[in-house]
Amino acid sequence: MSLDKAIKHGKEKRKPYYRSKKVDPTCRNHGSCEWCRGNRTYKNRKRMVDFIDEEENQGTNS
Repeated sequence: MSLDKAIKHGKEKRKPYYRSKKVDPTCRNHGSCEWCRGNRTYKNRKRMVDFIDEEENQGTNS
């Protein structure tokens, strides 16, 4: 069923976007705006910093 047909027959159940997601398409799930990307990749950046610190500490202890 195409999206147009689903909307016409009242079968479309998606919620409309609110707030910034409504205005800026880059600010959605997996978006590319800096705020969303920073929130999404925080865990990975923190792991990378910890990994680099560990390598530096191992290099000075040897």
